[in-house]
Amino acid sequence: MAKKNALPATRYPLPPESLWLSPTEGFALMNRLGESGTPFLFILSYDKTRLFVQPLESLDEDILYKLETWRNYPVTKRHKPYRFSAQPVPFLQYKKAFDMIIEQIRSGNTYLLNLTFETPIETDLTLKEIFCYARAKFKLCFKDLFICFSPERFVEIENDTIATYPMKGTIDANLPNAKERILANPKEMAEHVMIVDLMRNDLGIVGNEVTVEQFRYIDRIKAGSKELLQVSSKITAKLPKNWASQLGDIFDKLTPAGSITGTPKRSTVSIIERVENYERDFYTGVFGVFDGTTVKSGVMIRFIEQREGKLYYKSGGGITIDSNAKSEYEELIDKVYLPL
Repeated sequence: MAKKNALPATRYPLPPESLWLSPTEGFALMNRLGESGTPFLFILSYDKTRLFVQPLESLDEDILYKLETWRNYPVTKRHKPYRFSAQPVPFLQYKKAFDMIIEQIRSGNTYLLNLTFETPIETDLTLKEIFCYARAKFKLCFKDLFICFSPERFVEIENDTIATYPMKGTIDANLPNAKERILANPKEMAEHVMIVDLMRNDLGIVGNEVTVEQFRYIDRIKAGSKELLQVSSKITAKLPKNWASQLGDIFDKLTPAGSITGTPKRSTVSIIERVENYERDFYTGVFGVFDGTTVKSGVMIRFIEQREGKLYYKSGGGITIDSNAKSEYEELIDKVYLPL
């Protein structure tokens, strides 16, 4: 579907086409590898038009990952100062898209929409250096095309239980009473409740006995020179015993992630296609590893890609009827950082 008033396509040059699988091929391969107990890495683009699936034993050397305690590269400490600057989208351009979303909310077509933009950045660090130095729970370096250093889990599967951890709500940790303010904010509460409800519904599609085990707990995130507080919840469900043979089907049904689209998901995704003026591509997609018995995965936020020698940072936040354009714009800018 073509975007209205869209800018020219911004997809970066592709590596050999043999790397990318179609949805049919990619999800089927995930099923086969899962059924055989073969450890593998998978990467899904936001719209699931491109998948990368490769056994860990033959993983390309220029693909690096970290998923909490799982990693395939040595720990590296930053040993030099670095330069970093960003040129965010002008507020008036952001406000135009924001107003379009508010109109859609008032029309009942969405209740929560994650609006994102692309920010050109400049730094004297390479993508690999940023990846290796970055402090984050979930990190991916895909060749010389993109990196992410995400604080957000997507799902993990262990002992026939699937868990997801929607993250929604951000505040500067240095503000007075920051934790109390974010938890008491009605707009943030409404936004988080909607995402938890959406993810409960999504887990109900692939499992049963859906339970909200933790509701609105706080994570502290290092954001460059700042620290941010982010609000998450934990939701679980039971899977059938043969879940490994259905891994592709499970991730197909659960993506795109509710925390980076909105609710209701189908109509909200359609609005995103019309309002955002660039291709998300792999940004806000999902990556993960199956180690033969367990799955860990993350949402690809805090994302930098390289195109024609230039770097672009993609970021955004959730919009509801109670959102303030200036505050949401400032949150988008706050999320453009290197956690070094």
